[in-house]
This record gives sequence, C-alpha cells and structure tokens, in this order.
Amino acid sequence: MGFRSFIIRPVARKIAADINRWSANAVAAQEKVFRQLIAKGAQTAFGQDHDFDKIRTYEDFKARVPIRDYEGIKTYVERIKNGENSVLWPGRPAYFAKTSGTTSGVKYIPLTRDSIPNHFGTARNALFNYYARSGKGDWLDGKMIFLSGSPQLEDIGGIPTGRLSGIVNHLVPSWLRTNQMPSYATNCIEEWEDKLDKIVEETLRADMRLISGIPPWVQMYYERLLERSGKAFIKDLFPNYSVFAYGGVNYEPYRAQLEALVGKRIDSIETYPASEGFIAFQDEPVSKGLLLNAASGIFFEFIPADEIFNENPVRFSLKEVETGVNYAIIINNNAGLWGYDIGDTVEFVSLNPPRLKVTGRVKHYISAFGEHVIGKEVEEALLQVANQQGIRIVEFTVAPQVNPPEGGKPYHEWFVEFDNLPPDLPALEASVDTNMMGQNIYYKDLIEGNILRPLVIRPLKRDAFRDYMKTQGKLGGQNKVPRLSNDRIIAEALTPYRL
Repeated sequence: MGFRSFIIRPVARKIAADINRWSANAVAAQEKVFRQLIAKGAQTAFGQDHDFDKIRTYEDFKARVPIRDYEGIKTYVERIKNGENSVLWPGRPAYFAKTSGTTSGVKYIPLTRDSIPNHFGTARNALFNYYARSGKGDWLDGKMIFLSGSPQLEDIGGIPTGRLSGIVNHLVPSWLRTNQMPSYATNCIEEWEDKLDKIVEETLRADMRLISGIPPWVQMYYERLLERSGKAFIKDLFPNYSVFAYGGVNYEPYRAQLEALVGKRIDSIETYPASEGFIAFQDEPVSKGLLLNAASGIFFEFIPADEIFNENPVRFSLKEVETGVNYAIIINNNAGLWGYDIGDTVEFVSLNPPRLKVTGRVKHYISAFGEHVIGKEVEEALLQVANQQGIRIVEFTVAPQVNPPEGGKPYHEWFVEFDNLPPDLPALEASVDTNMMGQNIYYKDLIEGNILRPLVIRPLKRDAFRDYMKTQGKLGGQNKVPRLSNDRIIAEALTPYRL
C-alpha cells in the first residue's frame, strides 16, 4: 500500500459509512433536501414568482411549480447573464455549464457554490466508496486520466462558463493534481484527434492506474496507445491499471471490445453525471443499478414516461415510485433548477435502497407506428444475441424506415458497426427481432399484425460512427451517438458508410 492510499483509507471508510446511512432511509433524506431547497428558493425571484413562502408540502410545490425544460427557465437565465442577483438561487452562480441544445441552441446551466459539492463531491465519493468496499486503493498511488472537455472558460455576464467536464478540472484539489493526467495545456486542445495524440504522448510511459471517460472515446485512446507502442494489450503498457470509471452511455455494448484491448477484465465504476446535477452512482460492485444521489442537494421527481408530454402529467416523489416503470426524471436543485426535465428516462431496479438504470432519452425513441421503443430495449435485444454468438459491436443506432425505397412494408432499420462481421446476417436479424418482440409488446403486435416487417440490419464500414461524429463536429469529449431516432436524419447521414 502506498502513502496516498494509506492516508485516504479512513476517509474512504467514512464516506462509505455515510452512504450506507443515508441510502438506508433515502426518502427521509429527500424530504430534508426538499425543505432546504424551498427555504433557500423563497429568497429568489423565481421563488417570489411561484409563492414559495406558501409551500409547506410537496403537493403545495406541485400546484405552484410546473414542469419545464430549458425554454422554461431561459428568461431567468438571461436575467442572471444581465447581472441580476438571486434570480434562481440566492446570489450569483459560480459557473455556467455550457451545453448544446436542440430547440434552445446553447444552454447555460447554472452551477452554484452550494451545488458544486454535488458534482465534484459525488465523483470523489463514488471512487472512495469503491475503495472502501473493495479494499482496492492502489489506483491512488499512480497516475489517473479523465478524458474530458477543455478546461478553458469564457466570461458570460461575469460568470466563468464552459463544459461541465472542463469546469470540474478547476475543482480538482491540489493533492490530486500531481496524479492527474493529461496536462492542462493538452486538455485545452479543442481538436479531438490532435488532443488524443498529445494525450497518448504524455501517458505512454506513465504508471496509469485509473482511466475515466465515455467508453467510445476511451476505446479510441486504447487503440491509439497500442498503435503507438506496438504492444499487444493495454495491460502490457499499464500493468498497474485496475479501475475504469465511466458514465454517459451504457458500458455493455463496449465491454467486450474494451476488455479485448486491455487484455483482461478491469473493475469498473459506473456514474450518472449531468450538467444539471450528479444523479446516481454505482455503490455496490455486485448490485444492479445505480444508487440515487438522494442526499446531495437535489430533490427528484418522477413522471411516467408515457405522460411526460401531457399538459399536467402525474408527478411522484421518491416514496411513491415503483420498480419496473419507465420514468422521466425531474430535478429541483441547489443551483436553482425547479421542476426541470433533463430529458432522461430511468427505471428503478430496487427501492430500498433506491437504485435505478438509465433507459434512454425522452426524445430518443421510435414510435413511428405507436410502438414507443426505448433505448434500453434495443440495447438489450442486440447485446443478448451478440454475447451469445460472440459478436462484438462497436456502435449502433436505430431509425424507422417508413417508406422503404425498395418497396414493401416499413421496418426498423439498424445501422451497426461490427468489430467482427457476423457470418450469418439474416440469422442475426431474426434473433434480434425475436428479442425485440420480447422487449416490447407493441412492437410484437405490429410484427405479428403484418404492419411492420422484421427489422433490417445495415452493417457499416470500420470507423463509420467516428467519421460521422467528426462531420458533426462532435468527435471526442462527452459527445454520444443517440441509440434511437424517430426520424431519418442520422440514418440518412450514415447511409454512405454502409458496406
């Protein structure tokens, strides 16, 4: 055991004990957060507009605060940018996290001094909790890399503004900076492939022990390392590498390929961060689902996903949710987001403690024929067959083909980049289609009712998704390919990459 891991061990145990304590009574933790938020929110312009001084219960809150997306808070954000104080939260935000929107263009999500511990503290707690529960802390004694966006910030209305992952770079404590890679200058490189080359150069001979990032971009890092070093496996290059931390996408589609590149199975820690707040994290290696971050400045609400577009959808607090239901997740937090729809859907796999899995995006689904297929369903349908047949999937996305150019009935079109092309594509299509019918009863009815023909898989060329993301200016960083689209925009862009 190294000096750093020895010193941090009691801290890690304390954090794990704290997590055990609040997760055992997460509903009470949420009620406490709710009271704290309302008390602070009453001191703001938003609170005055919504009669926070009259809110005593969650029912009172729901009656006064509607569900909204970024468009619903945009006027308040503009007031902050124009210099006004105590608009959404007392005082001024410490940062704006800048994200790309669809209808809203660029979004500016406030981060406050009260909400920063939710972002950085939860990431630390997830890692230290892993140490306490596994007894594995040697990663603290070597180098760590966090593949992230640029830490360079701009000034928006007197508030430092940048990508969340870049902002977090400014919050890394001094004791950890000596372990952190890459260098600040390298992290500031905007062009992903140039940045990746520099990261490889800096880390090639380092004692890397923890690697963190979104799986498809970590895969690029692995491949570039092996190409540059001439090694067969990452384990030969980094013999002490032991922990992979990730978030943003489901790891399972990438696990086989990433572990093949490493040359062995690596412990992994899943997290669920967002610009709006750190939602959940993996608290137990063997438990399914991620622990809801119930005691960290966010009061959560949940709306059955099929009601999210209703004018007045039913809203549940944590104590009212059930397992096995697909919910849109709504947050109220100490950065001043109120009734805020972050666009994700989740499903609880346990209630005590509350653990969930991300099932997709509210706007990422296929329902061209009333089937409402979600991300979780397509991932599970494909991965089960791929794992059974030893087929490795690099990336995929699915779209409806409503008017097939070849004629005939419509179908779901799957664009898949394989690491190894399946020997019998029609058999693969049939198996995945069978799995899809098992995942979604509406899809099954459409197939059996002869409304849809079975799905079609379009194999893509090597690096098709990387090349596509590059054309969109979204190569690297925190960017992800949507698993599902209800239109043909991504499908048409990928058509030139078909084999």
